[in-house]
Amino acid sequence: MPERRSEAVTDSDQKPVKASHPAVGSYTMDSSYQVKNSDQVADSHPSFDSTKDPGLDADLAISSETDPVTGFSIPASWLLLCHDPEAREKIKSGRWVILSSGLLCRRGLTTGTTAAAACKGAVLSLKGPVKSIEVATPVGIPVNLPVVADKGFCLAVKDGGDHKFDVTAGLEIAASALPAEETALVPGKGIGKIAGRGLCDEVGRPAISPAARKQIMTAISQALKQTDLSGARVELSVPRGEEIAGQTLNPRLGIVGGISILGSTGFVEPWNDHFIGDRALELKEARRVVATTGRMGLKMSRILFPDHKAVLIGSQLGRLDFGQDQESILCGLPALILKWAWPQLLEHTGYKTVAEMVEREPQHKNIARALHMAKEKLPKTRIVLLGRDGSILADVL
Repeated sequence: MPERRSEAVTDSDQKPVKASHPAVGSYTMDSSYQVKNSDQVADSHPSFDSTKDPGLDADLAISSETDPVTGFSIPASWLLLCHDPEAREKIKSGRWVILSSGLLCRRGLTTGTTAAAACKGAVLSLKGPVKSIEVATPVGIPVNLPVVADKGFCLAVKDGGDHKFDVTAGLEIAASALPAEETALVPGKGIGKIAGRGLCDEVGRPAISPAARKQIMTAISQALKQTDLSGARVELSVPRGEEIAGQTLNPRLGIVGGISILGSTGFVEPWNDHFIGDRALELKEARRVVATTGRMGLKMSRILFPDHKAVLIGSQLGRLDFGQDQESILCGLPALILKWAWPQLLEHTGYKTVAEMVEREPQHKNIARALHMAKEKLPKTRIVLLGRDGSILADVL
């Protein structure tokens, strides 16, 4: 059945301590751990300009460049080490990341961006063949993708960039369109369904994140205007989605039958050996540093801890190795941090995801135990767990 939206086209010995979010309740942890109230944390760290990364030398920052995807202010010294005369333009495009060595790595595109291109191409091809599509990313940067589209059918291929571990790189995403009075996005074969709570949508819904859905619907709306059509029924599918999903985290997250259509920025960071090594070096060099697991952690870290350098490390938590003289913080959504601390966190609990556990039973003993184990791994590091809305769920000193 078509997926319709009401609007137009349009993630026995221990003493209890208080958690910093009312929904989370109290954790049972070692009494040496302290948890601050989120209001106290916010009050102690006033907002600042998120386009500036703290800790940069002021002289170098004068001629620096800003990464339009992450807001990171790139030191001029990095640019001086790059011999590509088009480095600044490449960085401004959002498709390239520069490392401290001057090396440029190419970002990939998310399944959301690829799906948006496929859907837009399918609608446009109702009027004639299409070979290239421009779509807007959630961060406002337009990108062009090659497509094969004709007679209401479009095929787009996901670009993995220089990401070494992206199992969806090269995956075909397809869309078919028919003129209709109202616009409907229909999830087809190869797109997963949500079977666990706490994910990007309600149980039973297709695994399409809000940001990706908005991106797709915007692309369809643009195509409708270009073709003078009042509406279209667009079916989105991933022919090899169910097969590839087995190589992703989806089965463990509670998403069945296919892959997820995701993307908070529209871009995929180029996680390869060079990129990972550079992030590790950034963590080592900063005296005050926040290691973040994702975009929410990166955004909130810059607001909550403006005197710290925020470094995106993704799922590479096993590489964390803070120095004795560093003031270190680990900040991000609960799932990656708690599962890294205790991989067996969900065993025999009946929960399919950490997000579901946090939402339905925030005082579960396994959450407290996982936090305890995280502190054992990083005894001198402050650990901050965030909700999807940026609220602080726990702040363990």
